[in-house]
Amino acid sequence: MPVTALVLLACAHAALVPPPPGAGWNVRDHGAKGDGVALDSPAVQAAVDACAAAGGGTVLFPAGVYVCGTVRLKSGVMLWLDHGATILGSRRRADYDDYETLDFENDADHETTYFNLSLIRAEGAERIGVAGFGVVDANFKKRGGPKALAFKRCHFVEIHGITIRNIPNYAVSLLGTDDVNIDGLTILNGYSDGIDPDSCRNVRISNCRISTIDDAIVPKASFALGERRACENITVTNCVLSTVCNGFKLGTESGGDFRRISFSNSVVTGYGDHRPAISGVSIESVDGSRIRDIAVSNITMHHVRSPLFVRLGNRGRDLPEPVPGSIERVMVSNIAATGASLPCIIAGIPGHPVRGVTVSGLRAAWKGADPALAVGEAVPEEEASYPDAYMFGPLPAYGLYCRHAEDVVLENLRLSWEEGFWRLGVTRKYKEVRWPADYGMPDPASPADPGPAAWFEDTARLRLTGFDPRPAPSGAPLVRFHDVRSALVSGCAPEAGAPVFVNVTGGGVENVLLAGNLVPGGTAPFTVSPEVPAGAVRLSETGKDAPGGANQ
Repeated sequence: MPVTALVLLACAHAALVPPPPGAGWNVRDHGAKGDGVALDSPAVQAAVDACAAAGGGTVLFPAGVYVCGTVRLKSGVMLWLDHGATILGSRRRADYDDYETLDFENDADHETTYFNLSLIRAEGAERIGVAGFGVVDANFKKRGGPKALAFKRCHFVEIHGITIRNIPNYAVSLLGTDDVNIDGLTILNGYSDGIDPDSCRNVRISNCRISTIDDAIVPKASFALGERRACENITVTNCVLSTVCNGFKLGTESGGDFRRISFSNSVVTGYGDHRPAISGVSIESVDGSRIRDIAVSNITMHHVRSPLFVRLGNRGRDLPEPVPGSIERVMVSNIAATGASLPCIIAGIPGHPVRGVTVSGLRAAWKGADPALAVGEAVPEEEASYPDAYMFGPLPAYGLYCRHAEDVVLENLRLSWEEGFWRLGVTRKYKEVRWPADYGMPDPASPADPGPAAWFEDTARLRLTGFDPRPAPSGAPLVRFHDVRSALVSGCAPEAGAPVFVNVTGGGVENVLLAGNLVPGGTAPFTVSPEVPAGAVRLSETGKDAPGGANQ
């Protein structure tokens, strides 16, 4: 491989270093016009082929607008887009490769399954990439069309510095592709996902700005390879993500496993000036995948409906028979969120709990919510439903809802609501709600009471420490426990104003201990309903058990 390409591949993560004058294969030398009119992809492909035949190197795009259909990268070839260079997607379907023929079937959509319909693609190649200061413009104004960059079963991929815009499909689609470094990428005006590492290993995504109406960064483990391949060793850091859907999401497509994945030091916001994101961080296993060893830290969010969504379901896509997977060892720390309107959610299914979730240092403020759940009405299980933060409809708490979970640690959580808190007037899906441009109340909505801050149901081995919620004006309990087992509530200092700190219900309650909490005067440490077994809830202020609760 020529020295120029080696330098680019080795050093691009630190700084973009343009090739020296005269280096590489210039697309204009192979007939490209760069006038924004002529179809240049045949000339570009000739340059790529010549570069690959010579053992690899850099294909140069000087300033100009290069109209292209599909360009196929080959091993050892790096595309360099100079200042003022734009690869402009052709609007003619005939200029792109046809969908590939697969020898298997899967349940995923066309966007996940097929790769050949792409502007720049590679399959089975290594030591490839796209870098520079230029633009890849897919040239679409709505969803449906080619991917911008698509790499299938490739190795050692570098993407740096460029801007991708006007994308009708995934902006960067990676399927079974390993050892990827994406740095300083900008994605604007996306109509589908931003970056999708699907069944990939050893991927680093850093210093990126993504603005799209669909999910921003989405590690997946689909069946698009005809096999269940893990997605593992993924790092995402120092990114700014603007979306209508989810900022960072593991799953939806969750046939393979997810292991050792981190998301850190980033910002997630809603899209544009009037469309909130569904969730900031979403972790989902619904097709049998095992998710474990996930770390999320130092995330700032604004105008995100649910800051955190963790869901174990049983949709069973591409399985002969649905079988639940698992979620274990998830660490979430230091999240600051404003303008939320759905609770943080941790939810498994009966007999298959989410295990080992730790959340620390969460500071979140809610400006509104869906309609309040009627007293005595159960939250539906929705075991086989598509996973998203509004899948359950109305929920019984404004800040946190946890059900079917074990080994949950919650430390130093501050949950509050903003003045003018509202609830939607009717049960409506998010996409049916009209939001004003000033992030005010959506239509229809009305001022309302927030209700409880947190609700725990069928949760075992729970540790709630340093929990400081804001009480509701209605006098609702701050926290509700239903069929909670082996729980320690300690070191909490709730605001004054609530008549009850923890309300405990359910005949399945076992071994709940409240110890060392700074409960203000006028607030009962806990209350229990008649069906709670005697002695199942205890209060200890000095290491000695003492009465302190009340019956309902």
